Amino acid sequence: MDNIRRQSPFSNTSKNSVLSRYFDSRYGGVEWCYMHAEPRPCFTPDLLDELAGEFSALSSGALGEVSYLVLASSVPDVFNLGGDLNLFRQLIDAGDRAGLLRYATACIDMVYAPTTGFGRSVTGIALVQGDALGGGFEAALAGDVLIAERHARMGMPEILFNLFPGMGALTLLSRRIGLKAAERLILSGQVFSAEELHEMGVVDVLAETGEGEHAVYTFLEAEAHHANGVRALRQAKRLCSPVSYAELHGITEVWVDAALRLTTRDLRMMERLVKRQSKRASAVEMA
Repeated sequence: MDNIRRQSPFSNTSKNSVLSRYFDSRYGGVEWCYMHAEPRPCFTPDLLDELAGEFSALSSGALGEVSYLVLASSVPDVFNLGGDLNLFRQLIDAGDRAGLLRYATACIDMVYAPTTGFGRSVTGIALVQGDALGGGFEAALAGDVLIAERHARMGMPEILFNLFPGMGALTLLSRRIGLKAAERLILSGQVFSAEELHEMGVVDVLAETGEGEHAVYTFLEAEAHHANGVRALRQAKRLCSPVSYAELHGITEVWVDAALRLTTRDLRMMERLVKRQSKRASAVEMA
């Protein structure tokens, strides 16, 4: 697919960038965003800052004509492992409620933008080609279309350290599979295969392993024949079942207060997950 991409005019060319951007002028304009956060493939403050800049430029029209934004990852077998648990632990240890709320608010800002079509009726597509856990799963759910390769895995493990995913999971999942089913999925702490989630109605398009980008273009090609009607229907859907920013923020406040009540035992479990994130990042780097 590289031969049909050109770099976006908004592209951050800094060597320290954790978000790579490419633009394809076909299909009304397709902006591709590939995440590669360091030192772990999770939602670090740097990644959240770059996504905020990208989404702001998209909503303001600074990127020009764009009909689709595709959020993906350039980290092999990882979409995003979720919240920055190391930062969580530091803020919780310090009892820093304001710091936790600032981080959580940046996360819901990132989730909320795609649910509004970025203010410009832009279709958000999440391409999941690896693990999407916690906040990573929430980010994938925020788009209009979730395309996942068959080997990908997704889930909400927060209940394992006595917390819940507070940056949009309940809101976004309930709009796809209903409130009760969303609650069961969250409380299970289970990681599901893309195939299982496709059967549940969470994943929209199931692609074969290694065929994710091709599946995106197959989807775009099929939609091009009815683009006006489909995009208008998406606008109507946003009006029919809107995502409320106030709802997201209120749930996040609940999450922050719950995080500050975590016990030493809970934090030890969180630390184990941090180590797993680090090991995963090291394995990817070695590969």
